[in-house]
Amino acid sequence: MTQTTVPVIFDLDGTLVDPAGGITGGISAALQEMGLPVPEQAVLNSMVGPKLSDSLLHLANVPAELVDETIDRYRRHYRESGIAQSKLYPGISDLLEFFAESGRPVAVATQKPQSIAQLVLEHHNIADFFVSIRGAADDESVGANTTSGKVEIVGAALADLHSQPAVMVGDRHQDVAGAMANGLDCIGVTWGFAPDGELEEAGAVAVVGTALELRNKIEELDAVRAAALSEVQNDGSL
Repeated sequence: MTQTTVPVIFDLDGTLVDPAGGITGGISAALQEMGLPVPEQAVLNSMVGPKLSDSLLHLANVPAELVDETIDRYRRHYRESGIAQSKLYPGISDLLEFFAESGRPVAVATQKPQSIAQLVLEHHNIADFFVSIRGAADDESVGANTTSGKVEIVGAALADLHSQPAVMVGDRHQDVAGAMANGLDCIGVTWGFAPDGELEEAGAVAVVGTALELRNKIEELDAVRAAALSEVQNDGSL
């Protein structure tokens, strides 16, 4: 594997795509339709990224017997208007084009249901960049909790890439945990939804603020790995 082909696995919401209120607005609308209290905006923002059923239970305090119907109502709102509200973060399209030109495989690992993730990527005309698009099952049955679900999803994307090492890119601690459990480094991005310090505390190897910084950090990690591999190969030949 050469320096320019180490794969990158991206999270989706908060990393590639800015939901721009499409997710939080859909959750709010679903809760209102159900006659349930709507949390303050900071809580709604924290629900972007993790598994929705867990967030509804533990952050919005939705009774367990009402979670499935709330999710169904949310998804209707999201399909009807939420996807259209979303937008790519600055520099993401150029970054993906650069990776494609340089032969670097990329994948998506998201806790959004896989079929919806595909729709979002197609809406933004970037689906064809990805070798693999992995997400939760449509019934959100992947994983017993938020962290293990991300572990499994990252693992599935990594298996599709047929290669080690790779690097994960994400905006929440679940992305870091999912990467580390699969033996991967994770680079955190500040333009997503993590509170200050969350990514560093979770163990991200670096935290970047722009797509260009992300590209440079990935290339820097590649160079370190290439040097280490060369040293091992030279030692083995002595």
